[in-house]
Amino acid sequence: MTGSTRVRFAPSPTGHLHIGGARTALFNWLFARHTGGTFILRIEDTDTARSTAESEKAVLQDLEWLGLSWDEGPGAGGDRGPYRQSERREIYREQAERLLEEGKAFRCYCTDGELEAKRKDALARGLVPQYDGTCRGISPEDEERLRSEGRPPVVRLYGPTEDIAFEDLVRGAVEFGKDMLGDFVIMRSDGRPTYNFAVVVDDALMDISHVIRAEEHLSNTMRQILVYRALGFEPPTFVHVSLIVDKDRSKLSKRRGATSVAEFREQGFLPGGIVNYLALLGWSHPEAAEILTREQLVGAFELDRVSPSPAAFDEDKLSWVNAHHIREEPLERVADLARPFAEGAGFVEADAARFAQMVDLVRDGIERLSDIPDEIAIFFEDGLEFETEARDWVEGEVGARVVQALHSAVERETAALAPETFKSILKGVGKELGVKGKDLFMPARAALTGRTHGPALGDVAATLGRELALARLSSAAGKEARR
Repeated sequence: MTGSTRVRFAPSPTGHLHIGGARTALFNWLFARHTGGTFILRIEDTDTARSTAESEKAVLQDLEWLGLSWDEGPGAGGDRGPYRQSERREIYREQAERLLEEGKAFRCYCTDGELEAKRKDALARGLVPQYDGTCRGISPEDEERLRSEGRPPVVRLYGPTEDIAFEDLVRGAVEFGKDMLGDFVIMRSDGRPTYNFAVVVDDALMDISHVIRAEEHLSNTMRQILVYRALGFEPPTFVHVSLIVDKDRSKLSKRRGATSVAEFREQGFLPGGIVNYLALLGWSHPEAAEILTREQLVGAFELDRVSPSPAAFDEDKLSWVNAHHIREEPLERVADLARPFAEGAGFVEADAARFAQMVDLVRDGIERLSDIPDEIAIFFEDGLEFETEARDWVEGEVGARVVQALHSAVERETAALAPETFKSILKGVGKELGVKGKDLFMPARAALTGRTHGPALGDVAATLGRELALARLSSAAGKEARR
């Protein structure tokens, strides 16, 4: 193993990227970037019945959308590939053969039926079900006989002869008793490796220095350490992070809401917002900061601040974090991410600068990009819908006078309808009519937007432009607004 930090994220392409998997990928990515190390993406697709190319593509797209770029792996190359387990079967076969030749593993010809009968017998006698060593030390003649009966063998690694202990950076000292595990399968009868064998071969040959993963894999570590020892490889540093649970501490379930990155993306969360929030699930900033840029996360991320306690997923907190990112991230980026939501609702603006201006005016009041269409509707010709209170403001006697006078004043104005220009016009109308405060501003806002709340009125008028502003004022002053 080299002295540099090398970490990996190894998803199985059997569906969308779960939010828990995204957190695991993020912790690995942050640690690699913080230490100047290497982040590797490896696809664990040996489950041929469930793995699909479509799922792999979706997982890669989700990682790219989150901004978790990898240094080695599919599409990035690297000198320790292939980076798909389905393309590494010869490597696993060679390593298994080596263990057989060195007497560290053996072929087992027991059928599934025989193994099930032994399992039931052990349970009936109150014992932990384990392989009973039937094929240990089997003679070449017996092997030949069993093969001739059409029994394809599995390959088993000899179980432990002593307790297994290791130091986990999050869990501390962890120990498994030798009696917890018998001789276990490392190669299936169809030639496919088991998970615990393939992952060790991959991690060892790819020089992985730290294995950062969810605590649900903690029990796998016992088998994996035995494989490392048998193969003569030094185990990496293990880091088992806490599980993500629901607010009531139950398992995070799709029944309670979104659980995949794709779903949160569709709901209008920013990559920066999700990355920021996920980093806080099981890790804490040294100064307890909660709103963090990607660069700030990279600079502060240390494994000794990862907590062993379960991390509760709170979508309300995620929305709060996301709202900060909508307000604080560069406008051009937020506008680019918001455009699909607007256009999906029928609000298409070809002028990128004008669209960005719309987004900028409304982003202080939204938590998700999916809120964008309702907020920017006021800037489109067919997007005016009067709220009841807004209609009352323009239909009242004072409001009607304000709207009519404002229409006339805007019509007389020859300069471009800049924010300051509009504010000056409105102020003049107020003096002319002897109206001020809400009696002046509310009819104007209601006439231009159909609403009683929103962005600064001068900015709204400037974004609408003179032609659309006049059309709105004319409509509000006429019968249309008072139907």
